[in-house]
Amino acid sequence: MDNLQYIRRTLERAGEFTAVPGLGGVLMGSTALAAAWIAGPQTASARWLAVWLAAAVVALLIGIMAAALKSRRAKQSLLSGPGRKFVAGFAPAMAAGALLTFVISNGPAAHLLPGLWLLLYGAGVVSGGSASVRVVPAMGACFMAAGSAALFLPGVPAHLWLAAGFGGLHILFGTIIAVNYGG
Repeated sequence: MDNLQYIRRTLERAGEFTAVPGLGGVLMGSTALAAAWIAGPQTASARWLAVWLAAAVVALLIGIMAAALKSRRAKQSLLSGPGRKFVAGFAPAMAAGALLTFVISNGPAAHLLPGLWLLLYGAGVVSGGSASVRVVPAMGACFMAAGSAALFLPGVPAHLWLAAGFGGLHILFGTIIAVNYGG
């Protein structure tokens, strides 16, 4: 019995995290498009920051609920070995983003937030996505590219970077995942 449990745990840890939600990604992207429209281009205002932080919370909740539904349909635990690997890879970049947001949101570097958010989110998706299907790390790399572009091309309004990144990339890759990876 001990050998069978060891084999089962080993196979579980070696599997892919397949609960990345395609439809959830589309809904997360739609949330970002709404936030871009509501917040507008100003990055230094408290209202702008509040809108984007609220959108991030809503998107996080959508992502968790959609992943839980997808894993339930597949009869897998959301926090199986691959699920824990995804969270372990994703969470540090999100924690760094939260800390940096707190530190720089009221200072002269607040205009860097869109690029930092996209870059760190992408890093988290690449890292967490290493335990998932190949399209997930590719999506993360696209977020990182968008974040890098936002940092090096500051003349483009912040809401456009965030709409294109969090909105467009989530909708694009969410559709790819929904069509090719079961929702």
